Amino acid sequence: MSESSAVNEGSAVNGSGSDAPAPRLVLATHNKGKLRELRELLRGQVPGLDVDTQVVDASAVGGPDVAETGVTFAENSLLKARAVAEATGLVAIADDSGLSVDVLGGAPGIFSARWAGRHGDDAANLRLLLAQLADVPDTHRGAAFVCAAALAVPASASEDGVREVVEYGQLAGTLLREPRGEGGFGYDPVLQPLGMDRSCAELSPDEKNAISHRGQAFRALLPAIVEALRRH
Repeated sequence: MSESSAVNEGSAVNGSGSDAPAPRLVLATHNKGKLRELRELLRGQVPGLDVDTQVVDASAVGGPDVAETGVTFAENSLLKARAVAEATGLVAIADDSGLSVDVLGGAPGIFSARWAGRHGDDAANLRLLLAQLADVPDTHRGAAFVCAAALAVPASASEDGVREVVEYGQLAGTLLREPRGEGGFGYDPVLQPLGMDRSCAELSPDEKNAISHRGQAFRALLPAIVEALRRH
């Protein structure tokens, strides 16, 4: 699920001239924040990959906007990666991530981006969540960001017709009573990671990537990404 409103960061690739390297890896999202984070996580990690031009979002290569009809993070991430890989012929990766609150039984979960009723309305989602937890004492405000990251290789490029991998990450913390910080997106301003005195939105991009649920999941997926790009 997208955790903030869609803004295409990759569309400039197709208009940057015929000498620009062709895209090799597509992130099945239209979320600017997720694309930016992925590029930084992959920077220098994949031999020969220019992350600024060859790692793009789905709209940059005409990928579909995939409905998230799964009931788990893993199902949704695979749905998106699989559909975009087959539509574009490129190696595709996707994630589905959200906030799991202890006293809400794991909610908002897969509904995190539309908790307040409108997809991607971060401010409304935060307001509703904080209102729901207003009477919950600090000792019971445990929560975690959870991420499932999936890779899919198009069947035409895979020896056995399919190549799919899913990896996971989690960032545990406590929920603040008011948003803090200007960085990140989604619920970053209200989750304070365990052992820290700042919200995720108050961390630098490098600090956040080092501990984030998405960072953990994509780092675990990295060997599969490298192998897929080597073969494709």
